[in-house]
Amino acid sequence: MLNSMFNKENIDNFKIGLEQVMQLLEQTIATQQKPFSGILPQELAKKFIGIDLNQPLFDIPDALEEVAQLYLKDAVYFNNPRYLAHLNCPIVYQSILAELLATSINTAVETWDQSGGATFIEQSIVDWTLSKLALGELADGVFTSGGTQSNLMAMLLARDFQCQLYAGHTNKQQGLPHDFKRLKIFTSKVSHFSIQKAAAILGLGYDAVVSVPCDEYFRMDMTALNQAIEDCQQQGDIVMAIVATAGTTDFGSIDPLTQIAEIAKRCGAWLHVDAAYGGGLLITPNNKHKLAGIECADSVTIDYHKSFFQPVSCSAFFVKDKQHLSVVTYHAEYLNPLSQQQAGTPDLCNKSIQTTRRFDALKLWFSLRTVGAQNLGVAFEQVMHLARQGYLLLASEADIEIIHQPQLSTLVFRFVGDSGATDSELDAVNKYIRKQLSRQGEALIAATKVADKQYLKFTLLNCATTINDIQQVVRLIKQYGYQYLASDLANEHAPLSLALEEVSYG
Repeated sequence: MLNSMFNKENIDNFKIGLEQVMQLLEQTIATQQKPFSGILPQELAKKFIGIDLNQPLFDIPDALEEVAQLYLKDAVYFNNPRYLAHLNCPIVYQSILAELLATSINTAVETWDQSGGATFIEQSIVDWTLSKLALGELADGVFTSGGTQSNLMAMLLARDFQCQLYAGHTNKQQGLPHDFKRLKIFTSKVSHFSIQKAAAILGLGYDAVVSVPCDEYFRMDMTALNQAIEDCQQQGDIVMAIVATAGTTDFGSIDPLTQIAEIAKRCGAWLHVDAAYGGGLLITPNNKHKLAGIECADSVTIDYHKSFFQPVSCSAFFVKDKQHLSVVTYHAEYLNPLSQQQAGTPDLCNKSIQTTRRFDALKLWFSLRTVGAQNLGVAFEQVMHLARQGYLLLASEADIEIIHQPQLSTLVFRFVGDSGATDSELDAVNKYIRKQLSRQGEALIAATKVADKQYLKFTLLNCATTINDIQQVVRLIKQYGYQYLASDLANEHAPLSLALEEVSYG
């Protein structure tokens, strides 16, 4: 008989295990100096050779030592002040306590008879967020695995709404109508790629997505949007949806939501606002106004695991009219029969793409009760302020080119040196800088392309990061940049074979 289940007979053993895990965590956090070890994939892969998962270690300390070597030693630490790469945040410790509670009970929130009070905790978080969004009395929402799933749900609801509206066609029952290729989605050129993925998954294809040019602030350009819609309508196509972004991944730019809402209303489009990143503005003391117009959306995406400082995953999808969520409802007699819904049983799977689903809402609930929404909002404003400081620093550097002022907490720039290097040389040097930073483990930064040129990116979501940390990372960027240019130009632009071999990934 398996004697490892979490129950009252094993609670003492569980406590011993917890203490051992805490000792390992304490040691790891105390000794962790860099955001990353710098190890390469092929180097780490060697450590997994010879591990036989069919042969248990049995002993928890032995297993923890293995985890320390295979995972913790070479993990990426988002809580390190010099992790400046992606939209990964350090998390409030109270949310970890909630995670422990939810995981220990192993609650599944798809139906009332599996979750009990967890159902109402999730619904309470949904309702609390809806009160911030002001979507109206008919609004509802559901937790998701992340922004990609939320955006998929938005495009699914928009597609089925438009097919019903224009052709009286019910996709849920009949499949796609014969002229489904007339459906078009409009979004900015710097919006999240999950919109293209959603279009492909929903059978519309990448070609259904119309990428609208941006203005000088990397916001969707309204003149270009109007022209694109006019072109679409002249060709006999249907404006299925307009996706506005409140916090683009690269630039943190926020599309003009109020203007887009007016355009969407005029042409009968579904308006979705992807606020996966910028949703945290809802709880800031001084920056809520940046989301003006979001209340006009038909649907909204918010990732609490970004600007609310929650563990992955903690995300939700919201819709102005809850009736649209019926698109994802299927009544299974063994799980959520129609009779239960008619009796008023709150089965959350009736409004979710997923069936089995974790109790992610408890993390945010516990954070709101112990940390408070205002303090979380202040933390987001703190990194926004740091981004403005970072902008001034980068703008003052003659050998750095920064291409935008921050609206949230990202900075896109590149090293240009002082030698008049060509664009291709600058592309190469900026790739090298990022890889060398990662290889040395001193800092982690991101990269992107703008107008087909290679740029670097800081994403600031750590309140422990200071302007001094950014100064030190900029110093390293310049050091590696000049190192590369000197060596490369001295060898008539020959590649730095040794250095690049060490970092040839990503």
